[in-house]
Amino acid sequence: MNEEFINLTTENLTSEHLCCIIRTRKPHPGVEAKRAWLLKRLEEGHVFRKLNKKAVVFIEYAPLEKAWVPIVGENYLYIYCLWVTGEEKGKGYAKELMEYCLADAKSKGKSGVCMLGSQRQKAWLSDQSFAKKYGFEVVETTESGYELLALSFDGTIPHFSQSAKKEKIENQELTIYYDDQCPFIHQYINMIKEYCRSQNQPVSFIYVDTLEKAKELPCPFNNWAVFYKGQFETVNLLNLDSIKRILKK
Repeated sequence: MNEEFINLTTENLTSEHLCCIIRTRKPHPGVEAKRAWLLKRLEEGHVFRKLNKKAVVFIEYAPLEKAWVPIVGENYLYIYCLWVTGEEKGKGYAKELMEYCLADAKSKGKSGVCMLGSQRQKAWLSDQSFAKKYGFEVVETTESGYELLALSFDGTIPHFSQSAKKEKIENQELTIYYDDQCPFIHQYINMIKEYCRSQNQPVSFIYVDTLEKAKELPCPFNNWAVFYKGQFETVNLLNLDSIKRILKK
């Protein structure tokens, strides 16, 4: 194992930072929610591998059967996140992390690796152009333009669940599905709640707290999804400008 990188385990989870929000003293509610979520996922084969320093350099993936996304398939790995930011970019870390994941998949006899993408790169999705350099190909597309990318080792391919292709719900107000996979979610929910309260704007938050609920979601999902007027909008976390733009529709 390359000593520059470490994998989170049930033994070191409480003492290691989670890359996205690095806190050493004051607890962060989003980070603590992610730790609790991750503790259970590690037992299911979830992998969180990161650079062994205070930096946003990591990959996070899981067996597709246990991944909290409305994507189905047999014997695949699903990549939630692959991020390298700041001064660590350009040092080959993304390459090392991707190659670790692919080697891990092959060593475990997996049929392939997949991830969520989009016809137009989204800010909160990993770089799909980078993945395509390794042979990832678009195997399915939703009407909204989200794509399922897969690198198959044996010719089989995963697919979106039937429910994910609906991209419509009955509720007409701003509706957000979320889980605890991303530590930023907590603060974004608070921001959206405060804004909607100030504007007397109805908003519904639907907490995805089981694998079964995640597999049956009515849209593409990585850890967050937004609907308005019954129509699926985005998997991106929303800043104030994004909220205002959606609510003008």
